[in-house]
Amino acid sequence: MGAWNDLFDQARPAFAEQRTFERARTLAISALACLGRHTLSGVLCSAGLQFRDWSAAYRLFERERIDLQQLWRIPTRAVLEALSPAEPVVALIDDTLLRKRGHHIAGTSWRRDPLGPQFADNFIWASRFLQISLALPQQPGLAVGPARAVPVDLLHSPSPRKPSRRADTAKWDAWRAASAASAISGRGAKRIVALRDHLDELPSGKQRTLLVCADGGFTNRTVLKDLPPRTTLIGRIRRDARLYALPTPEQENHGRGRHRCYGDLLPTPEEFRRDETILWQSVQAFASGQVYDFDVKLISPVRWKHAGGDRRLALLIIRPVAYRLRKHAPLNYRKPAYLICTDPQLSPQQILQAYIWRWEVEVNFRDEKTLLGLGQPQVRTDPAVRTTAAFFVFLYALLLLALHVRHLAHTPLPSPHWNRRTPRSSRPRLTTPQAISLLRADLWASALGLPNKSGFVAPNPSATKPLLIQNTLQSAVLYATG
Repeated sequence: MGAWNDLFDQARPAFAEQRTFERARTLAISALACLGRHTLSGVLCSAGLQFRDWSAAYRLFERERIDLQQLWRIPTRAVLEALSPAEPVVALIDDTLLRKRGHHIAGTSWRRDPLGPQFADNFIWASRFLQISLALPQQPGLAVGPARAVPVDLLHSPSPRKPSRRADTAKWDAWRAASAASAISGRGAKRIVALRDHLDELPSGKQRTLLVCADGGFTNRTVLKDLPPRTTLIGRIRRDARLYALPTPEQENHGRGRHRCYGDLLPTPEEFRRDETILWQSVQAFASGQVYDFDVKLISPVRWKHAGGDRRLALLIIRPVAYRLRKHAPLNYRKPAYLICTDPQLSPQQILQAYIWRWEVEVNFRDEKTLLGLGQPQVRTDPAVRTTAAFFVFLYALLLLALHVRHLAHTPLPSPHWNRRTPRSSRPRLTTPQAISLLRADLWASALGLPNKSGFVAPNPSATKPLLIQNTLQSAVLYATG
């Protein structure tokens, strides 16, 4: 709790008044310790303010009394200070949807459900947000190892409302222009530029290289053409992408006119994968709790005419990884992956490890929605929707940074009986529910009567079938996952 408070104290410049800052601190701690739905009324009940005037809490977000740009500077600076001097900054970018019910909530619209079945397109009423997280390695300086994703930016990305059929031509033209400007790839390109500018303002950030890991939705011409300097994009491409070789001197100096940028047409990434004349090389990377050997092919340099322009790119092909659903079951294979990198000088290991870390942003989305209550505050206006979402994600970022500052890799609480691991298996890292449980223990230790966090466990009672549940408040609070 002390480390989290120290980090939150750095957010004082984001508030105009000390009174507003202290109110935000109370709501922040209550949001992390809340046991029910994370609505503003539920947060106020967790803080014991249910019998006072609640309008000040709503005005805090409704009237935008929080400078969000100042808030995001804190986790960005903390991640840079934790990295080694020569280590690049790995940014993970992706968008997510928050399901909504009210049709009068600002920024909501019908969206295609990414979790729907492959044979049908499901649509949900939801809000869309774009998030950028920075990878924080557990052991900075190591080329291969685990990392957490710390959110450093959250942008509300709604689409403009479609005009009616009877609207005039001017309204339809304005809607088409606004729809093109609100494309998620274009907004992602602008946020990457803003992140690069923010890193350049920090003392140790101007000399660092920014590695941006993205999925196929951001690996396109919109992002590549506006890529800022000292920034490298690692993204996934289609298996049938049309790639070209660099032009030979004879092709480049063909005579008058512009110099030729593209050489001969190369095989597709899928054809490169099946080409037996190109040998596979083994590369180690950390994934799923341990270090694995991956077979990859590196094709460099190449050019991508439809999106990359005249950039020199590196193509990394990852062979499908075999796995078993259960012991002694037949082998199954995942799909191969095809990555491009705008810096051909990067090693295959660095490209692969950075892209594997990209999955951590999906872990962020799961924790923010299921544990931190992202999207649960019942607000409607655009300022309140943007501010509450950013504020909740900011609290989550400070929680992850507090774990890193205190070097809490494993929970001090004893594991449940069904979760005990064999001596040979490695202990998993501290999860977000366990971190929230530790924060609740520090916050409510005096009320629960806990002299230490692991001294509340009592031996099993003699009665195997007790009539009542007795003395279980401490266990219920410390092991709660909601």
